[in-house]
Amino acid sequence: MIIIIYWVFTVGLITSIILLKLRLDKIHRGRKQLIISSLYGLTVLSFIPKLIFIIIISILHFSNVAFSNKESIIIIPIIGLFCGFLPFFVILYAMLRTLYRFKVYRFHLKFKDLPPGFDGFKIVQISDLHLGSFNFRYHILDRAIKHVNNLNPDVILFTGDLVNNYAWELKGWAPVLKKLSAKKGKYAVLGNHDYGDYSQWKSPKAKKSNFESIKYFYNKIDFKLLLNDYDILKNKSEEIAIIGVENWGNPPFKQYGDLQKPLEKVNHIPFKILLSHDPTHWREEVVNTTNIVLTLSGHTHGMQAGINIKSKKWSPIKYKYEHWAGLYKTNNQYLHVNRGLGWLGFPGRLGMRPEITFIELKKA
Repeated sequence: MIIIIYWVFTVGLITSIILLKLRLDKIHRGRKQLIISSLYGLTVLSFIPKLIFIIIISILHFSNVAFSNKESIIIIPIIGLFCGFLPFFVILYAMLRTLYRFKVYRFHLKFKDLPPGFDGFKIVQISDLHLGSFNFRYHILDRAIKHVNNLNPDVILFTGDLVNNYAWELKGWAPVLKKLSAKKGKYAVLGNHDYGDYSQWKSPKAKKSNFESIKYFYNKIDFKLLLNDYDILKNKSEEIAIIGVENWGNPPFKQYGDLQKPLEKVNHIPFKILLSHDPTHWREEVVNTTNIVLTLSGHTHGMQAGINIKSKKWSPIKYKYEHWAGLYKTNNQYLHVNRGLGWLGFPGRLGMRPEITFIELKKA
């Protein structure tokens, strides 16, 4: 019976993957991303539990000194099957439940250089929407927007990757995202996926048109897009600066960002906040070389899989990125890496819930 269940499960999933692949070239481009994500999901759902199943069975088989032959015939398949089905249901939960369980992460940061008039200033950071992955299901993101607005932020700061690749992913999203509300303004930067670098284009003109449409979309939702630029927030005679750079990452990611261009114009302002999509930029060009006190990034998604237990966190992505989720500090400079509000590729989040970041600035 166990063998029959195993092979029915295997054949069913492989058949589903093949049927999705065959349909891929015959469907509208808007649904193609959904099909591709489904392929990713089914592949992970199928082969990860099977791999664990095979490993556990092999270990038990080759270290079977503790069992008699009769016991092993019964116990080993049951244990192996359990070790296969448990990961299957954990991954299924990550796809069906955790993917849109938005979580607010709260921080209260103290700074000596913060102007007194900005004591209690409230920031909400969101990142990595990847709107194409939502497949035009606007109601899902409505829940996140309500969370953001209930925090009553002074500013909303978006740190890039609005889309997966294409401007057509933005269809219908303007009325949804325009609901985001902040008292002092809404600012954004671009992420690596916003440039169209991961797609094949008929011509350079087509790529440029796509890029310009993505940039123009920010006007529709009342966000100021900072392209190696800055803005100054004022409270009577006091000022803080918001700086935004284009994407800057280590290869293979391109370095469009030019931090010095806006920085030289606001060097006289002691308190500066930087929006930079890729957190590697902080170590390379920001910390210990500038007086920027707070940098906000995204990009990593926390790999959409990991462990978060109180102050402890772990993900395989840490072996690629030194700073990959949460708050980091070097001397008096902070970096926060948002885990992302959307998703890309694998349609699930395992121990790495979609994040809304709330930061309150306090005068030290």
